[in-house]
Amino acid sequence: MKTKTKVSKAMEQPKPFTPGVSKGMVREHAFRLYRDKLSVRPLTLEDWVLAEKDLVATTEMEAVEG
Repeated sequence: MKTKTKVSKAMEQPKPFTPGVSKGMVREHAFRLYRDKLSVRPLTLEDWVLAEKDLVATTEMEAVEG
């Protein structure tokens, strides 16, 4: 039986959803998170969103701990 696999399309970096977060901040964080994948495939919308969410969570945790 054949199953369809989800193919994610590469895309340009979207504008961040979080106020106070710039594209550059998300781009740097995404690079750190996905550095090993970048030679295999470009980033998808899901990658950008996850990188932004992780960046915001990390920044909030640092503020609480700091």
